[in-house]
Amino acid sequence: MNDIAKEILEWIYCIVIAIALALLIRYYVGTPTIVKQTSMVPTLQQNQRLLLNRLTRTFHQEPQRGDIITFEAPSNTYTGATSVKAEYNNEPQGWFEKFIYYVLEIGKTSYIKRVIALPGEHVQILEGNIYINGEELQEDYIASNVITEAKSPYLTDFVVPEGYIFAIGDNRMYSSDCRYFGCIPMDKIESKVWIRFWPLNLFGKV
Repeated sequence: MNDIAKEILEWIYCIVIAIALALLIRYYVGTPTIVKQTSMVPTLQQNQRLLLNRLTRTFHQEPQRGDIITFEAPSNTYTGATSVKAEYNNEPQGWFEKFIYYVLEIGKTSYIKRVIALPGEHVQILEGNIYINGEELQEDYIASNVITEAKSPYLTDFVVPEGYIFAIGDNRMYSSDCRYFGCIPMDKIESKVWIRFWPLNLFGKV
């Protein structure tokens, strides 16, 4: 093998290793993202840049109330809830399809929402407010004129199943969230929103 061929192979090895490391970091550690919708206004605005912490998924850390998380969109987003639990009926089957979907995230939709209720908690949506275990939830992060409405008869007065969370957007009028499609299983949570790095004047932990 001549020197030119060896140099080309070395470059190929370096590129492959760099891509593999980038994918590992993106999946297990963290990744940047762009806010594309208005469902988290006023906390998050469209086109803001965020850094997502995926160590929470890697180490199976349970979210806390108030955390802003990302999760895989369920398959019943547009059909509505038929129970308290969100439906996931379009799982990829083969290892290659799973790699494309979960690692490269091609064809996968994710939502950014705020955790409102945890497993085993009793949730009631009454007269524009949320009650957790009989106590009104104080929400300083939403606009003063915002009211919370239930969007499904299954999700007006219910208990969050074990292994699930209930998450909704801060911009309640313009958010497709658990009020529509049901509680999200823990294993569908992808990351926790960690840092906003753009615009620079808002740089900091979210």
